[in-house]
Amino acid sequence: MEIDIKHACSFTGHRPERLDMSEEKVISWLEEQIRKAVEAGYTDFISGMQRGVDIWAAEIVINLKKEGKKVHLISACAWNGMEKDWEPEWKKRYTRILMGSDNIVYVSKKPGRAAFFDRNHWMVDNSSRLIGVYTGAPGGTKETVWYAKNHGLEVITIK
Repeated sequence: MEIDIKHACSFTGHRPERLDMSEEKVISWLEEQIRKAVEAGYTDFISGMQRGVDIWAAEIVINLKKEGKKVHLISACAWNGMEKDWEPEWKKRYTRILMGSDNIVYVSKKPGRAAFFDRNHWMVDNSSRLIGVYTGAPGGTKETVWYAKNHGLEVITIK
C-alpha cells in the first residue's frame, strides 16, 4: 500500500505514565481530532505503535474503519519485536492492531533508542499533519513535534 502523504496524518504522544491528564480525556480528544481529520480529507493514519497515545489512536482508526469510513491504518514499528517486554494487555492490543492494519512498516532492523527516532522521522516524512499529545516534557514526543514543525507539517496538539 502506498501512503498518500498529502492525506496522511501521524500521531505522537507520551506513554500513559508520563501524561498529566486522564486517559479518558486523551482518548476523547484523539477521537475528536481523528474525526476532524477524516472530514478534512485525511485517509491514511500512521501510528508509531507505542503504549499509550499511539495505541489509543490506532484503535480509534480501526473503529472508524468498522463504521465504514474509508481510512487506512499504517503501523510504523521501530523494530520487529519492540513490544516483547510489555505487560500482557498492551501486547494483546498491539497484536490486535497489527492484525487490523492496512500496512505494517518496521523502520529499523536493530532495537534501541535510535530506532525510535528513525521511526518518528519516518512517520513525519510520510505525512502532512501530526496530531500530538505533548505536555512539554523532554523526549521523543517533543523531538517529533519539533521535527514536524521544522518540516512544514500542520501540528495539532492538545491544549
